[in-house]
Amino acid sequence: MSNKEKAIQLLDQIPESKMLYIIGILEGAAIPDETPNTETLEAIQEIENGGGEVFEGSAHDFLKKMLED
Repeated sequence: MSNKEKAIQLLDQIPESKMLYIIGILEGAAIPDETPNTETLEAIQEIENGGGEVFEGSAHDFLKKMLED
């Protein structure tokens, strides 16, 4: 029996009252793994090497600053 078949079999045994929790877990597991793109990896490396700029403030202030630049 495959893992998928076993999971389906177990779903039939779970009471409806607990199904909401299982759905949350399944939705989280169904999100595909995404590898950051090159630009993101370079930005992370820049921060780790002491470069770049770390913004400390509200999201509103951050967006205002980005629109000014």
